[in-house]
Amino acid sequence: MIIRYLIVFMVGFAFSVLISPFVINVCKGLKAKQTILHYVKEHETKNGTPTMGGIIFIISCLVVSVAFLWADYLLSIITLSVMFAYALLGFLDDFLKIHFKQNLGLRAYQKIIGQVGIAVVIALFAYNSNLIGSQIYIPFTKTTIDLGWEIIPFIIFVYLAVVNSVNLIDGLDGLASGVSFVYIVTFACIILLYQTEFAGQVLVEMRNIQQICFCMAGCLLAYFLFNCFPAKIFMGDTGSLALGGLITTLAVVTRLELYIPIIGFMYVLTALSDIIQVLHYKRTKKRIFLMAPLHHHFQMKGVNENRIVTIYIITTMIICLLTITLILYFGG
Repeated sequence: MIIRYLIVFMVGFAFSVLISPFVINVCKGLKAKQTILHYVKEHETKNGTPTMGGIIFIISCLVVSVAFLWADYLLSIITLSVMFAYALLGFLDDFLKIHFKQNLGLRAYQKIIGQVGIAVVIALFAYNSNLIGSQIYIPFTKTTIDLGWEIIPFIIFVYLAVVNSVNLIDGLDGLASGVSFVYIVTFACIILLYQTEFAGQVLVEMRNIQQICFCMAGCLLAYFLFNCFPAKIFMGDTGSLALGGLITTLAVVTRLELYIPIIGFMYVLTALSDIIQVLHYKRTKKRIFLMAPLHHHFQMKGVNENRIVTIYIITTMIICLLTITLILYFGG
């Protein structure tokens, strides 16, 4: 099994490396370039960098994952379909930004409507599916709690929280791709630690889900080579929304949603910094951070972009290693 996962990882990596130059050149040719916000002085040199680079790891993950699927793959098809649906929503947002040559695409309410619409479909599917149901695992244990019909609003909330958090963390070269790479590899390991809880069709389904994790990890690592500072291409909302949709769906189909805020702590921190900034400013007309989300605050303080990205990735790695250790200690 491990050998197969490594093969999927390497094929995903190789496929992404091969198509990356082609996608970058096509985006340049179509003038699909990012318009940088004028008040981010440190990013002025990035104006005109090709965007929609998420196409690289989206296409690679779809093609390679489907090629390696085992017989029972309903949950895998659902997972990949949700990722693609969020990618289309992000693509529409990117297209509007490029077409009108500004940094505003879809209106906030339009994005939310699209995100909720997709989330409602998967939430209803999960609740009515005998492969998922209304139970979720309590972190660090093999114990579940049954939310009943409340699993539906819970899943919708998780999608909104995660998709927008991943979108927010995509603000520095290699930040979203680097943190997400560590997150997804760790999540694949967590599924493996819970494998004794699965049997029959569900076991095969979970093996397919693990393959998707390792495949996307390989694709993201390859993309990181082109996205690290100085980025040759940005993932855009096409990539960040797709990545958020994938991360959430992986948790929903495995019933491991409560691990998201733990190993995805940097997503949570990023979103919270933005929420706190907005709420505090509305109340006092003063800012807590020089700029939100938090990574921009550090940047405004003079911290080097590469240093910020490295700290975020290393912090995620430490939290992930600690999480796996606690699972082995309490639930293994």
